[in-house]
Amino acid sequence: MLTSETLHATTVSVDGTGVMICGHSGSGKSDLALRLIDRGAVLVSDDYTILTRSDGQLLGSAPSTIRGKIEMRGVGLIDMEFVEHIPVKLLIELDATVPRFPDKRETRTILGVALPVIPMSAFEETAAIKVKHVIRMIAA
Repeated sequence: MLTSETLHATTVSVDGTGVMICGHSGSGKSDLALRLIDRGAVLVSDDYTILTRSDGQLLGSAPSTIRGKIEMRGVGLIDMEFVEHIPVKLLIELDATVPRFPDKRETRTILGVALPVIPMSAFEETAAIKVKHVIRMIAA
């Protein structure tokens, strides 16, 4: 079994919990990450995230070429404080249909570790609030 994988995803640390934001180019990965960072999150990686499996959990870090950088569409790449080897415990899927009342929570298995998947629209004003709420839900 693989012990590392690189995914097209932006990852932030919210109170020590890694949140991986997946979606196609232009779906709002960096935009949502910036709004979370504005609310106290810390950048892990923008656009590509290296995941490693250690002791049954996924740890997220940035490739060395983009470490500490995030894209602000229309502005360019900017330097930002970052952290590495953060336990990733949630996957936000920006390309999925967002149900009004989900019947059940989906999961995605990466490197043998199942992560809860939450479909979301990145550009909703409440997206960052929803992410923080979901983190509290999965921690309970």
